[in-house]
Amino acid sequence: MPDDETQTPTLNREAIARTPHDTRAQPLPGAAEGPSPWLLRLIAVGLVLAALNLRPAITSLGALLEEVRDGLHMSGSVAGVLTSVPPLCFAVFGVMAPRLAHRFGAGAVVCAGMAAIAAGLVVRPYIGATAGFLAASALALMGIAVSNILMPVIVKRWFPDRVGTMTGLYSMALALGTALAAALTVPVTGALGGNWQTGLVVWAVLAAVAVLPWIVLVRDRTPAPGRPAPAAANATEAPPLKITRSRTAWGLACFFGLQATAAYITMGWMPQIFRDAGVSAGTAGLLLAVTMAMGVPLAFVIPRVASRLKNQGPIVVVLGLCGLIGYSGLYLAPAAGAWAWAVLLGVANCAFPLALTMIGMRARSGAGVVRLSAFAQSTGYLLSIPGPLLVGVLYQHSGGWGLPIALMACLMIPQMVAGILAGRDRTIEDEC
Repeated sequence: MPDDETQTPTLNREAIARTPHDTRAQPLPGAAEGPSPWLLRLIAVGLVLAALNLRPAITSLGALLEEVRDGLHMSGSVAGVLTSVPPLCFAVFGVMAPRLAHRFGAGAVVCAGMAAIAAGLVVRPYIGATAGFLAASALALMGIAVSNILMPVIVKRWFPDRVGTMTGLYSMALALGTALAAALTVPVTGALGGNWQTGLVVWAVLAAVAVLPWIVLVRDRTPAPGRPAPAAANATEAPPLKITRSRTAWGLACFFGLQATAAYITMGWMPQIFRDAGVSAGTAGLLLAVTMAMGVPLAFVIPRVASRLKNQGPIVVVLGLCGLIGYSGLYLAPAAGAWAWAVLLGVANCAFPLALTMIGMRARSGAGVVRLSAFAQSTGYLLSIPGPLLVGVLYQHSGGWGLPIALMACLMIPQMVAGILAGRDRTIEDEC
């Protein structure tokens, strides 16, 4: 592999002495032999299939939000609560991921997560009440939450010398799943009789397929590349990181939270913004799909570019400026320039794969990545909870989209500031 990937986690003193951009994995004393190529290929397939399922539960709902609101008799404020459920679940259940992975193994946890997604998507359209719909959605989102946290961990553990490439691969799959759900939900619903319940439940099939490769990995105990044998690990074990002392960790958490706020407002409300501007339901779904589809190529390119740079601040600024221009256009001429605004907001939403890449770059060790991933994502999602809810409240009480769009644009400024802080060339081990 080329020398443009992020640093390989090791636990010995020699590794700690290397610079953060040393990209070659170094052998450890007592390291066990690595896994077979077929197992690595299976893990890569599992990562892609899992990533495909990390957003359809959300974007399929966004495409049919008006129909779901009518069917369940939801007010605008209650719909705002519904769009706030994803970050709430990601914050609450994401905290559990490291402990569950330590006890049962990351493969088993992701396998259970995919099963939970499938079960939640099957149940939620047919409960017939808002509370039950929220509960079933929470079950699916719990599976998404733990998988969200463990994706960077699995990449860092099994592909330590290809962090940028593998992060880009599963980020691209995540963006593809997001875009497909946004684009296909409305036409699939029409083809299956026009019932919104059927249009939502079809995405459970994709989640059920994603369970399969992880079943094989549940019982796999092959040591990951570069993982020390127990004796070596005990000899070099470092004290636990006090991650809350790291400014970089806090900057990354804030950046993650603000980009998540923008993403979930976009996924939950953007089709409704276009529909209220006179755009048809099918076209509004396609516009959301364009926004999400921008992440398919960029989610692969951005992590590779970011991993070559010592400082990721310039990428943060470019993405933020695209968001500001997109929101300005959405405010001034939502229907006239709809396709341009969809493209610009899609570029801005690529802050997500950038944040995942920085999680892998801002820690030296595998244990550090676990702690940083759990802290940044859980704290970030917790910070993002009020955003979609506030948009729903502002929309209902102001009678239009002016104030909500102004709020979205204003949030781009602190997002850029936090991203610049998180993108500095340092690691949490240095600061803690």
